[in-house]
Amino acid sequence: MPRAEQPSAKRRTRADPPVRDPTRYSLTDHFLERLGQPGRYASTELVSEAIRHGQLRWNDTEGWRFALVEEGVRVVVVVEDTETASPVIVTAWTEVADRDRAMASRRWGPADVHTIRLRTALSTDANSHVPDEIRPCDVDRPFVVGNHRISTRPGDGFVVCADCNRRFRSKARLRDRPCRD
Repeated sequence: MPRAEQPSAKRRTRADPPVRDPTRYSLTDHFLERLGQPGRYASTELVSEAIRHGQLRWNDTEGWRFALVEEGVRVVVVVEDTETASPVIVTAWTEVADRDRAMASRRWGPADVHTIRLRTALSTDANSHVPDEIRPCDVDRPFVVGNHRISTRPGDGFVVCADCNRRFRSKARLRDRPCRD
């Protein structure tokens, strides 16, 4: 006797909100690389919390975004769940939502808050020089942008590569210029 065909699961559309269960998501290589990089702060724990409880928004280019503010720092998680067989976490990042609260928190130290602010300033418009956004930052633990390990001191309108000692004011220049360490 022939087996009856099982009805196929309804395929999700872009209009359907993504699932709120972080265990159902696969992780892209891009996301996994970011987890291990100093200055990123997007942990699997924070990402899971954002998926479970964060604010949900449509992301024009890559599906959906979850955003959750944790002690003054917002974690943003980009997911795609309609183009693949299983939902995936494409990328995640952090940004300072409330500087005073972040600086006073137990989770984030001043060095963390300054690093997050600097990374955000460089990423907001990668092609623009952002000396005014860099000046308030005090980042003495270098983190990687492009192939440069950068840091900055308060008052400086530039970041400095710890290896080649070059100064930069934009993310585009950091990515375009090789490090000559």
